[in-house]
Amino acid sequence: MTKQEQLASNSLGTIESTIMGIAGTAPAFSVAVTTAAIVASVGVLSVGSILYCGLIMFGIMLAFIHLSKITPHAGATYAWVGHVFGRKWGFFAGWGLLVASIFFMVSATIPAATSTLVLIVPDLVENPNWVTSVAAIWLTLVTLVVTKGIKHASVAQVILTVIETVVIFALIIGAFIQYGGRPAHIPSIIWISPFSFTPQMFATGALTAIFFYWGWDVTMNLSEESKAGEGDAPHSASQGAFWAMVNLILFFIIMMIVVLIVLTDEEIAAANTNVLYAIANKLFPTPWNYLAVLSTILSTVGTIETQILQFSRSMFAMARDQALHSRYATLHPEWKTPWVATFVIWFFGIVLLFLSSYSPSVKMILESSIMAIGFQICFYMSLAGFACAWHYRNKLRDGVFDATSYVIWPLLAGAFMVFVGLYSIPTFDGLTVALGLGGLLIGFIPLVLNSKSVSLE
Repeated sequence: MTKQEQLASNSLGTIESTIMGIAGTAPAFSVAVTTAAIVASVGVLSVGSILYCGLIMFGIMLAFIHLSKITPHAGATYAWVGHVFGRKWGFFAGWGLLVASIFFMVSATIPAATSTLVLIVPDLVENPNWVTSVAAIWLTLVTLVVTKGIKHASVAQVILTVIETVVIFALIIGAFIQYGGRPAHIPSIIWISPFSFTPQMFATGALTAIFFYWGWDVTMNLSEESKAGEGDAPHSASQGAFWAMVNLILFFIIMMIVVLIVLTDEEIAAANTNVLYAIANKLFPTPWNYLAVLSTILSTVGTIETQILQFSRSMFAMARDQALHSRYATLHPEWKTPWVATFVIWFFGIVLLFLSSYSPSVKMILESSIMAIGFQICFYMSLAGFACAWHYRNKLRDGVFDATSYVIWPLLAGAFMVFVGLYSIPTFDGLTVALGLGGLLIGFIPLVLNSKSVSLE
């Protein structure tokens, strides 16, 4: 690796990595955008879906942490799956993340746009043309911040996350004070009982719940820019991933309970992508209720930033290894950021937003992109789980803790991802199939083109 190919190392510590991991999932954004979809699918069992999917995602997180011991790598899944199973499998693991990230530019920027319009021109919230135009502005602004450098991005992320956290805690406290004694849905053990699910209901809820958690792995794509642990201490990227996941599981379970005790099914459905605003409307008077809208905007901007980081680092790493054209490995001479790869996701995001403007409704755009992304997440994360279990299979002899942490939990998590992905395919409409499966299959084109310049065996 030449100096020109090196990212800005030792830029992020454990706290910054943890915040990046939390912001990558965009807690307020995930609750605001995805709650209506998961409640429509499985009702009050949404709490159980969030819990069990969190435990499975924890297994994938363990896989990432252990695989990172091979070497810190900006390509993360791409590099480690390629190391264990060969470069072709590694290529498609990386490609799955790239495609999911591009589609995410639509499902992330649109909520930022709708929340912005709620504050400025509420009558235009359901107008696809206005929504996609404002989304394009947000995408452009965030791209400029990311291109300026990882320290600029991390500072912005810390500020956004702190403000978002304060608002969310106000909602949680207010919800339990005002509705703890008169909940819209009466809490029950049924909410988390595994016996309450049918296989189809479990898979449907899990596919949406996976979208809640996705994004924490950006910490691992930033491992080359993170500080190495002293002595035997874990790398700061690994520590960040662990603490981010612990916080996220607790947060999402609490927030789902808050949604159910404050809002009725009808109110959740009517809120669509503004669930937090609907909660705030019942808890606080104007203008304090608009803080929930602000929280959603900040959270969404934060996750757009982290997803651009994840995409650009993955594409940079693949290009550096000649799995993609070398032009995508170009670094800015001053900022040490992969600016060409960053431009690529901005460009495709703008194109998809333009195409989305012709959709009859904002809701349809979101539903198709979220389901397609969920499928692609299952694909590349399952490969990481299997790669960890296979690479460390000898750990089965090293006691219960190591066997579970290195092999059994990641293996079960990977198998769960495969089950959810395959089980969901028959439920897809034509657009979701085209986005989910078609996006992965397009990867054969760059695979063949670049195999001429480098062996992918």
